[in-house]
Amino acid sequence: AEHLIKLYNLVNSEIYGKVAIKLHTGEKHGPNILPRDLVQALQATIPNSNIVETNTLYEGDRYTTESHQETIKVNGWTFCPVDIMDEDGSVNLPVTGGFHLKEVAMGKNIVNYDSMLVLTHFKGHAMGGFGGSMKNIAIGCASGQVGKRQVHGIEGEPPADWNAWPAKEKLMELMADSAKATIDHFGKRITYINVMRNMSVDCDCAGLSAAKPTIADIGILASTDLLAIDQACVDLVYSHHRDNHDLVERMESRHGLRQLTAMAEHKMGNTQYELIEID
Repeated sequence: AEHLIKLYNLVNSEIYGKVAIKLHTGEKHGPNILPRDLVQALQATIPNSNIVETNTLYEGDRYTTESHQETIKVNGWTFCPVDIMDEDGSVNLPVTGGFHLKEVAMGKNIVNYDSMLVLTHFKGHAMGGFGGSMKNIAIGCASGQVGKRQVHGIEGEPPADWNAWPAKEKLMELMADSAKATIDHFGKRITYINVMRNMSVDCDCAGLSAAKPTIADIGILASTDLLAIDQACVDLVYSHHRDNHDLVERMESRHGLRQLTAMAEHKMGNTQYELIEID
């Protein structure tokens, strides 16, 4: 927690007012989600802050607001308010120059916040290849029953088999569109932390069925640049030659690296970065 707080203080100069901490709170008893005490220690240092989430498109532990609130309690996110932003519906945020979308329906309460900290558990993802800061806001801020259909490119009822959902390059481009709507909304008042620990090939939305991590923990990254932080995390995974096979295979087989090039084309950050180690 000491290092997490130290890193946050290096990238929080533009964060003020009411602060949304965008966190993936996970399905019930998820084995790889961020430690509650770690997040609690950080949140306690951020005045006027709380965790924000949205409901899911798939029928799981966070499908309805009621079941989502119960899951939040089970997983121990009880030390501060958790705002399920789409509890009362959606608000449309514009996408400027999007690949596929002109607007995205976000959880209605997103407009109640002045700033956002995107606190992400970096890991693999069944459809996205990997889940970094971009995925956290692209899918995580979109409303469960409207916005998430848009981001997944689904009209009407989603197919029962998610393998039938749009994927690969189109999904990555849709996610970039959605993330762009959020970062354009907050402007400079958004910053990013990626925690590279317990990196299963599966997302925290997999819950107890998530595969066990096969790559060693790497550390915590912080940046004010969305593309740079996800690029750096991917680069660090590739640099772990001894044990990165499973996670690299997941990223490449899902065409997940298109997330990075799509962000670059949208001018959502810089692929060039300096990796500064903090003691």
